[in-house]
Amino acid sequence: MTMMNDPIGDMLTRIRNSSMRGKSTVRTPASKLRGWVLDVLQGEGYIRGYEATTNKAGHPELEISLKYFDGTPVIRELKRVSTPGRRVYAAVKDIPSVRQGLGIAIVSTPNGVMSDAQARTDNVGGEVLCTVF
Repeated sequence: MTMMNDPIGDMLTRIRNSSMRGKSTVRTPASKLRGWVLDVLQGEGYIRGYEATTNKAGHPELEISLKYFDGTPVIRELKRVSTPGRRVYAAVKDIPSVRQGLGIAIVSTPNGVMSDAQARTDNVGGEVLCTVF
């Protein structure tokens, strides 16, 4: 088992790669933060959903159901913003707008992980985890 430094980046890469290959589901090791990010993706309609499972070794995993529209992936772009080496924080007024509001930024705030629009509504800033379009 290799040591992973960026679990969120790893999950986003798995989603990106699987959707480019046209896979219907993708598995990633389970964690609370990953689950929260997936909750936002599901709430914003970028994935069908996800469920907790275990792999052959008995480790908890999340199985993510990817979403397609007319055969093309719903997620066209998935970018990691904040990395373990370079954290990106934004005050509520500085939260980036993705593609003039067509995409979303996922922000980890003191009130939980949420979309950029929700963070603006709740008037909270935080760490910008990734952008989705």
